[in-house]
Amino acid sequence: MQILILGAGAVGLSLAAKLSTVCDVHAVCRKRHAEMIAERGLLMTGIWGEGKYKFSCGEDVPEDMDFDYVFISSKSIATEAVCEQFAGVIKGKETISLQNGVGNEEIIASYTDKVIGGTIITGFEWRGDAEVHVSVEAGPMTLGRFPEGCDEKVETLVEIVREAGISVQATDNIKGALWAKTIYNCALNPLGAVMGVPYGELADPHAWNIVREIVKEAFAVTDKSGIKLPWESADEYLGYLKDVQLPSTAAHHSSMYQDITAGRKTEIDFLNGAIMSRAEKLGLQAPYNALISEEIRFMEALNEKKA
Repeated sequence: MQILILGAGAVGLSLAAKLSTVCDVHAVCRKRHAEMIAERGLLMTGIWGEGKYKFSCGEDVPEDMDFDYVFISSKSIATEAVCEQFAGVIKGKETISLQNGVGNEEIIASYTDKVIGGTIITGFEWRGDAEVHVSVEAGPMTLGRFPEGCDEKVETLVEIVREAGISVQATDNIKGALWAKTIYNCALNPLGAVMGVPYGELADPHAWNIVREIVKEAFAVTDKSGIKLPWESADEYLGYLKDVQLPSTAAHHSSMYQDITAGRKTEIDFLNGAIMSRAEKLGLQAPYNALISEEIRFMEALNEKKA
């Protein structure tokens, strides 16, 4: 079994490391990471285990490899560029989006008719070049045929990921799973970035008032869009978020906070920005999602001025 991972950052390289123990893997990543992996391997610490992993990686795709599955793990803002660059590789291949937000699968579907959606609610933090700490996990990876269903190719992939030691499950409602993760990210990711705090601090009543409204607006969008979520209402989900997801990721600093502090562009347009734009199309109001989106964009603009 041969697996390709495109746009491999902390998530993709960690996935490549684990998968390399059970199949042939190649990861397309930044040159500095590839050189370090070739020299001493990817260093991984945290809840996925302590280890040093060597696997095939580089800035390009080897011409002599015929891949069974292709993962895209880049930032959502780079999805179209990645697909365009590797269009010949993706075409006709089972291609999995393992990214944040909504809209990635639709982009990928323009390049292949074999799309698998994926979610992963796990915290990955850079500790140096080709060195990743896996900090927290709020649930198993989920994989399913996009836009719906489950089949042999999905089940085979689930077994490979599970054999690699990663908690994973299959679903026939991947749209619901994608939106469930997106709502989780919308609730915590940007507010943690704006305030510069780990997720646990967002249980404060003043912060939670903001979280509650962000979630309610998101549920209004999914309700009107006919998206089936695991929870019947925003209040039911808020209880799950506060009692289960927040405690299990309390020490985690959001990926958006990490992007802002590193001067990188964030994925806000695929998260709260997507809630805002879809609400407008549906004739709904989403002022909390709109406000937090503008705050993140302002922080991005300030970073651009400093550059």
